[in-house]
Amino acid sequence: MEFTDFGNKLSSHSGILQLMDDIARPLPEGVKARPLGGGNPARVEEVEKAYRRELEKLLADGDRFEDIISHYDSPQGRVGFLEAAAAFFRRTYGWDITAENIALTNGSQSAMFYLFNLFSGKAGDRTKTLLFPLMPEYIGYADQGIEDGTFVSLPSRCIYYPDRTFKYALDTEAVESYLSSHPEVGAMAVSRPTNPSGNVLTDSEINALSALAHRFGIPLIVDNAYGLPFPDIIFTDNAAPLWNEDIVLSMSLSKIGLPSIRTGIVIARKEIAKAVGNINAIAALATGSIGPVLAENLLSSGELTRLASEVVRPFYKAKADRMEAMIRRYFEGTEYFLHRIEGSIFCWIYLPSLRIPTLEFYSVLMKEGVITVPGEYFFFGSEEQKEGHPYPHEHYDRCLRLNYCGDECLTEEGVRIISEKYREYSV
Repeated sequence: MEFTDFGNKLSSHSGILQLMDDIARPLPEGVKARPLGGGNPARVEEVEKAYRRELEKLLADGDRFEDIISHYDSPQGRVGFLEAAAAFFRRTYGWDITAENIALTNGSQSAMFYLFNLFSGKAGDRTKTLLFPLMPEYIGYADQGIEDGTFVSLPSRCIYYPDRTFKYALDTEAVESYLSSHPEVGAMAVSRPTNPSGNVLTDSEINALSALAHRFGIPLIVDNAYGLPFPDIIFTDNAAPLWNEDIVLSMSLSKIGLPSIRTGIVIARKEIAKAVGNINAIAALATGSIGPVLAENLLSSGELTRLASEVVRPFYKAKADRMEAMIRRYFEGTEYFLHRIEGSIFCWIYLPSLRIPTLEFYSVLMKEGVITVPGEYFFFGSEEQKEGHPYPHEHYDRCLRLNYCGDECLTEEGVRIISEKYREYSV
C-alpha cells in the first residue's frame, strides 16, 4: 500500500496532531497530569445553561428536533442562521452584508483549510503562496497547505517592557516590501487574538494590513475565533472588529460553549462564501445543524453577545490575571518574559536562558506530568527552515504555550514545576 504525497502530508506527524493527542492520551501510570497544553476551552456554567434552555425549547416544539436531525442543511449552511447572522452584523456594525456573504463550516479549522487552499497552490502555470505577516502563528495552520512550500511568513518585531512583559508587533514596512517583490502571494492570513501568544493586532495594524490587501488585490484572512463580538476573549480596548470586501473573517462557536459541535462562520465576498459552500458539498455534503440551531435565537436576541461580554470575557480575564500572578511568583529571580495576555485562552512565555530547545524541555516536563506545547511548532513558513535551519527569530526554540483555563490547582502545580525545571535547565 502506498499513500500519495497528499496522503503522506496530511497523515504524518504534525504539531496539531501532537497537541490534540496530548489532550486525550493518558500519561503513564502513577504520573499526575497537569494539563496546560491543549486548546480546550473551559466550561462556563451560565453559557451552558443558555444552550440547555435552547435545546429544551427545541425538544418541546413538536417534531422540530427530529426534523432538524433528519435533514441536511444547504452546503453554505443553515439558511435561518445565515440570515440571522447577516442581520446581526448589519445592525451591530453597519456591515453591508447579506446571507450570501456568509458560509458555515464544520469548525473554523476546516474553514482555514478551505480558505488557505483556495488562495495558495497551483494556479495554471503559476504557484501562489499564502503570507503570514506576523510569526509566531497558530500551530494548526502549519500543515494545512495541500502543496508543500506554499506558506511563507515574516517574523514579528518584539517590544519589551520593564515589567518583564513583551508584545509582538507587525513590521508593516517589511510586509509592504515583501508584497511588492513577490507577486505570487495570493492572500495574507492572521489570527486576532493570536494563538499562541495572546497578542491582539491593534486597530492600526489590522487597518494597515487591510489597506495592503486592497492595494495588492489579495484577501486578508482574519481568524477571529477568540475575538469580538463573540466569544469576546479580548482584554484590550484597541481591537474593534473589521470587515470589508478585502477581508475574509472567520469566526467560531467553539470558544463560546460549543467546541465539540464544530461550527465555523466565514464572512466574505459573496463569491468567496459561495466557494466555501461548494467545497463543503464536496468534502462534507453539508455542515452540522445543531450548533447554528442552538445559537440562532441567542444571536438574534442579543443574548449571545451579552453572555460574551458579561460572562465569558470576565471569566477568562480572571483566569488570565491569576496565571500572570502565578508566573511572576514562581519565575521570580529567573530570566523570563511573558507576552502581554491581550486575549485568547493561552499565555506565551519566553525562556531565553533555557539551554535545551523547548521541544526537549517539553519532554522533560511530560515526565513530570506537565503538558505544554513547545514553541517550535508555532514558527513556520521560512525558506531557511527548508534547508534544515531553525526559524530566524530569537524566540523560535525558547518559548512555551500554556493554556490557563483548566483546573486552577493543577495549573498552579504545572507552573511551579515548569519554573523549577527551568532553573535546572538554565544556562
